[in-house]
Amino acid sequence: MMPSTPPASPEDTRPKNLLGSTSLFIGIFITSIIIGVLLIGGGMVSYQFRWYIGRAWCFLILWMLRIFCGLTYTVEGLENLNTQRPTIVISNHQSAWESVALWCLLPPHSVVIKRELLLLPVWGWSLLTLKFIIINRKKQRASLRALLEQGAQRLNNGLWLLVFPEGTRAAPKTVGKFTAGAALLAQQTACPILPIVHNAGNFWPRYSFYKYPGVIKVKIGPIIETQGRKATDINAETEAWIRQNLQEINA
Repeated sequence: MMPSTPPASPEDTRPKNLLGSTSLFIGIFITSIIIGVLLIGGGMVSYQFRWYIGRAWCFLILWMLRIFCGLTYTVEGLENLNTQRPTIVISNHQSAWESVALWCLLPPHSVVIKRELLLLPVWGWSLLTLKFIIINRKKQRASLRALLEQGAQRLNNGLWLLVFPEGTRAAPKTVGKFTAGAALLAQQTACPILPIVHNAGNFWPRYSFYKYPGVIKVKIGPIIETQGRKATDINAETEAWIRQNLQEINA
């Protein structure tokens, strides 16, 4: 008997959305330059105002995704967003989509990003105006120190913090191994953790030019309290919640 052929992945069977994906790319390219110039030139205005400029751009991208690619999203668990306390948000990482969408969903926050993003002309430079935490993934100790020191400072100043503990984008329906930086910061500051999971990689795959129509599912979990707990326990609980709920939203 001949061995059975494994089923094709969704990206193998779905038609390529060339026109929509190209239109989206052009739209993002043009508007990112405009927004980048506005942020770089907005040094005299408040940080909060600059943050909302960036947020408006993210809403524009989500609108272009819906118009050009037929891609929308739903959110479950919005009642878990308690804006009264600075919070560490931990999300799985599958594409560029979640960086955009979470900017629209969350209150003003700092994001841990890789320094390579700063090499992008104009838009990359503008990230320096938004109090992001820049890390060098090749220098793990220095990156952890930056997260703990700058993360604590951001939280003490009332900002939320968004961390993708996998460190890089994972394939659809999978979760990479979590690093412990966010959990160590939670142990140090006693700030709560808000876990978020999504399946954006099914529609905006990593390393792919194409975006596919559909509905991305986002689930916001209940707050995970961290006071008096060890980082290993915090990290394990958060990772387990994200893994379990990713299976559920993909079912």
